Amino acid sequence: MSGAREGAGGAGGGPDAAAALEHVRAAGVRAAAALAEAGARDEALAEFVPERRRYSIRRRAKMRPIGRVWRLGVFLLARDGTLLAAGPTTRAVPPGHPNYQSASGEERRAYRAAAFQGPFERGEVVNFAARPLEPVDAASPLTIVGGEPLVRWSPGAAPAPFDAYLAERVDLLVHPPDGA
Repeated sequence: MSGAREGAGGAGGGPDAAAALEHVRAAGVRAAAALAEAGARDEALAEFVPERRRYSIRRRAKMRPIGRVWRLGVFLLARDGTLLAAGPTTRAVPPGHPNYQSASGEERRAYRAAAFQGPFERGEVVNFAARPLEPVDAASPLTIVGGEPLVRWSPGAAPAPFDAYLAERVDLLVHPPDGA
């Protein structure tokens, strides 16, 4: 979360926002330690590198591994405690044949192909296009109001208290429901 600025949605920045960001950072470190100790299931984090041509040689799109993360709803948590805003996911499975039914379907197929050709376990979930948390960004799942960190887990939902949201998500990974 090193890229987070000291302003926040409606907070106006200042010491309250800085304290809230430090609280979020410390909570991420504690959550990562708890998840590592419990042996919670993690997922791959990758960078999508689009197809390109260089000197008339075609280079396929690929997923370049960056590390391992735990998915905590709208957040991804790195092993060092850094929280990221979750991006799209795919699986490292055979992409199937082009069907040209829709542009979005072909885009998802291209992501599956890139993950499948990468160094990931077959069937593994691959997260990509994750971005640092920027509380001043309207699209960020983290906002700070009155010095209090809040989570926007859905565009139309009211923000939830960060600590409660994080605790619930960590508990779900440490104690997954039967059949999960």
